[in-house]
Amino acid sequence: MLSRSLLTTGQHAEISAWIAQAKTPEAIMQMPEALWRSLALASALMNIDADLTQPPLLSAG
Repeated sequence: MLSRSLLTTGQHAEISAWIAQAKTPEAIMQMPEALWRSLALASALMNIDADLTQPPLLSAG
């Protein structure tokens, strides 16, 4: 997200710090609204949800 300029260096640092200090998924969900919106927008622009809904590859090797 940072390398694609979807987040600023500051946003990336704040989100990383928040996630690093969060001990549970519930704590991550308490991220400040502005950061959460930035992360959600960047995820949408990268089409993260589409990746997560694809069946796993079962190829050998």
